[in-house]
Amino acid sequence: MIETIRHQLPHGVTLECRSCGSPGKPLLLFLHGFPEGAFIWDGVMTPFADRWRCLAPDLRGYGQSSKPSSVEAYKPKALVQDLVALIAAESPGRPAAAVIAHDWGGALAWNLAIQHPIALQQLLIINAPHPGAFVRELQHNPAQQAASQYMHFLRRSDASALLLADGAQRLWDFFRTPQGDLPTWLTPQLQAVYLAHWQQSLATACHYYSASPLAPPRDDDQGIHQLQLPDALLHTAVPTHILWGQQDKALLPELLNGLERWVPHLSLTYAPDASHWLVHERPDLVIRQLHQILRQSLPKRELPALDSTGQNTDFTLDY
Repeated sequence: MIETIRHQLPHGVTLECRSCGSPGKPLLLFLHGFPEGAFIWDGVMTPFADRWRCLAPDLRGYGQSSKPSSVEAYKPKALVQDLVALIAAESPGRPAAAVIAHDWGGALAWNLAIQHPIALQQLLIINAPHPGAFVRELQHNPAQQAASQYMHFLRRSDASALLLADGAQRLWDFFRTPQGDLPTWLTPQLQAVYLAHWQQSLATACHYYSASPLAPPRDDDQGIHQLQLPDALLHTAVPTHILWGQQDKALLPELLNGLERWVPHLSLTYAPDASHWLVHERPDLVIRQLHQILRQSLPKRELPALDSTGQNTDFTLDY
């Protein structure tokens, strides 16, 4: 049974979460992307509730979670702080057994594993690029540059108003199949959930794009070519598993090249017929992949206790 709870974190942010499984069991943390919400994980979480504590927050800016008005409040460093504090609140003294993350949630999860590797034991990424690979492709791959141009639109101050106009037509277009139809998984009931969610929080959800330094080059914005992420801060020892829908039109397969240089404990599973919205299209595959991950023996790693404030490493990616 899915319940709704609220976590008031030590640094003043409140995250509303969907949860199942008893508190105190090993934690599975599920992170959604744009323009979605915690509700996308309901059907994935429930099969694990017998043995695990499953938690899916509406990220900062979404739903009934805190919605700071300033773009500055949505920089990755602040968003990752939310996650570390949430893990410490739900799993005192222990890391999350696994973090499962899609799209923007995946971007935050990559940073979590890089900056705070003691906060989690395993990572499952679903169609979300590693920051080093994303910068590389935005700088050098014309196809990815073209596929990511939508990011400039989402950085506009009027983006949310335009997206919600005409019954949110532009947002529904995000989900359309190559034939121009809405997918069968997007039922009228789920459309109503999405629309209410967007009307509540789309403006602050768009701040994720405004706050990020990652955007493809265009004539009036070449900032990506000046961006250099320190290589030493792109590595993680956290065992990482990637599940990738190969029909993703926004995130191209070249993003998966060369990840071994940063992620030595890496496995990759392709879903040839799935798109960016794999969590909706193939929840069975996500569930099966997560079951497989949780059955595997974890490498022996020293895992010091987490600080309840969420401040438990000496370095961060401050961007």
